[in-house]
Amino acid sequence: MANIRLFVDHALAAGQLIPLTREQAHYLFSVMRLGVGDTVTVFNGSDGAWSCAVVEAGKKGGSLMAEAQSAPQVTPPDVALYFAPIKKARTDFIVEKAAELGVRQICPMQTDFTNSERIRQDRLQAHAVEAAEQCGGTYVPEVMALQKMSTLLNGWDAARQILFCDETLVDAQKAFPTATQGQPWAIFIGPEGGFSEAERDRLRALPQAHPVSLGPRVLRADTAAVAALTLWQHHLGDWQ
Repeated sequence: MANIRLFVDHALAAGQLIPLTREQAHYLFSVMRLGVGDTVTVFNGSDGAWSCAVVEAGKKGGSLMAEAQSAPQVTPPDVALYFAPIKKARTDFIVEKAAELGVRQICPMQTDFTNSERIRQDRLQAHAVEAAEQCGGTYVPEVMALQKMSTLLNGWDAARQILFCDETLVDAQKAFPTATQGQPWAIFIGPEGGFSEAERDRLRALPQAHPVSLGPRVLRADTAAVAALTLWQHHLGDWQ
């Protein structure tokens, strides 16, 4: 039987009884055809992964019993992805890949050239959960509510460095900054039309903002998010 992984909003410890939601019960017992005595791996984002046995299986609910920890908790580096929402499927892609690549937070932001003025925060959070379930992670990044970029910068934490992906630059390697171990970071990705000149000027004026290029080719916003996260992980994150 394939290793089924499930995110639960419940404390995990040996002998802990874990109630299932109606949706989780449907998935385990109707879709995956599990029954009492079968095992499933669960995680909650803070207690690692646990092997659990099905102790109650019903059409509208059920429960699991935590038996033993199967993997320790692995929390990604303190980096947040800030991006301008684009078309629905491509925004979903950004959220899924950010969860897979390893971020603490996913932060949609409204810029001068942002096309989408609203998001479904709950739906994007569900995509982050599904990505963690499918890729073997033990951490689910929080998807924040959509905020204006100007508002975010007005209250910005001076200790959090910003990797500002500037399409007007051409050399990522020379521009890439160095980092102190454990330093919090944010990656800023602009919309399909790029950041406005006023937004670039404001970011460049911040002492903690580091403009970088993603190379000589023009990238779509969803591709840029993956490229920027990969470069950050390689240079500053836990892929070094």
